[in-house]
Amino acid sequence: MATALIILAAGMGTRMNSEMPKVLHQIAGAPMLIHAMKSGASLEPDRTVIVAGHGAEAVGKAAQGWDARAEVVLQAEQLGTGHGVAQARSALADFAGDAIVLYGDTPFIRPETLTAMAAARQFHDVVVLGFDAADPGRYGRLVTAGDTLEKIVEFKEAADEERAISLCNSGVVAADAATLFELVALVKNDNAAGEYYLTDIVEIARARGLSATVVRCDEAETMGINSRAELAVAEGAFQSARRAEVLADGVTLQAPETVYFAHDTVIGRDAVIEPNVVFGPGVTIESGATIRAFSHLEGCHVSRDAVVGPYARLRPGTELADGVKIGNFVEVKNAQIAEGAKVNHLSYIGDATVGAATNIGAGTITCNYDGVFKHRTDIGARVFVGSNTMLVAPVKLGDDSMTASGSVITRDVPAEAMALSRTPQETRQGLAKRMFEKLNSKKAKAAKGA
Repeated sequence: MATALIILAAGMGTRMNSEMPKVLHQIAGAPMLIHAMKSGASLEPDRTVIVAGHGAEAVGKAAQGWDARAEVVLQAEQLGTGHGVAQARSALADFAGDAIVLYGDTPFIRPETLTAMAAARQFHDVVVLGFDAADPGRYGRLVTAGDTLEKIVEFKEAADEERAISLCNSGVVAADAATLFELVALVKNDNAAGEYYLTDIVEIARARGLSATVVRCDEAETMGINSRAELAVAEGAFQSARRAEVLADGVTLQAPETVYFAHDTVIGRDAVIEPNVVFGPGVTIESGATIRAFSHLEGCHVSRDAVVGPYARLRPGTELADGVKIGNFVEVKNAQIAEGAKVNHLSYIGDATVGAATNIGAGTITCNYDGVFKHRTDIGARVFVGSNTMLVAPVKLGDDSMTASGSVITRDVPAEAMALSRTPQETRQGLAKRMFEKLNSKKAKAAKGA
């Protein structure tokens, strides 16, 4: 059965107090809209339609950046969820199959839950995702008779006996696309809010002789985000769940509550993650690697048995081969470092290639930027780069070569050669003593004047 996702993402999110569209606020390094799209992607949808409103251009750019096939339609006025779904009708006019309505501000629906909804669609015309709420509050209530969903009642419209129901509406709906749009077209706005509620389609469907049922999920999956406080709660929920998954996968987290993952972090079994490590998007850590305390990684790949940190920063484009060592206060960007190489102290390696078993001395910098263009540094295998070497790119160091400490290297160094570039040292006997006497005399005169 073909499947289309309709993701409602038009809300401004007034309580966010932000110029940014609500659905673009991030959880674990990705907009919450992308989390919703990732959940829906588990169904391998044939079509994905994003219903955007406030900041539609930015919302569309984010959605298509993650899935270039995503279609964006505009809901110029936000007149309710039913109205939002109706905006997708023209985009799906030629589509035959099921449609599932998701929400860009509800990022934690599990793939397994959507699979259960898709399975229920084989037997029912309309499937609604519900949850048993610990505190039903102002959620819409699901009125059932056995396995049949009779109607959904918004809290504002609910009678006292309906408000006593703890089975609540998540808003997520699955139905045949043509049926969904037919039902939505019949929704009226004669309610307390004057909005077109998607929830009304259940009662309309039942009146037309169609079947409806409920698939239940854990309440945590339905967490909607409407404020900065709720965004922080959502971040905490994601991190707690991800830490538990990583530990169960055989990764050592020495202080789990201090480690922060991105939405797409991948870590192999028997890796060790020390305290206060932050993973940005796009990081893969292979088995047996160690990430030491207070390191920050994004857009990088760390191979088996490599050691990173403490206090290291790996930026996008960094590739570390097996057994590489990146030490304290080292930054690496867009660089490929081969097996067994070491960059142990206080260095910057950017736009570079470092060969196997090479040792980069403390304070080494690849001077890769001339103010307009970036240039590459190519360092061969088994090279010894002396401490405090400046490598002015573009420049190449051949295999088994060496640079003397304190050198500024501006020309290629052949294999097995040593490059030394220093101003000759000049020593003047007694000059330090005379300088200090002169400076201390000035200081004493200044103190008297004050």
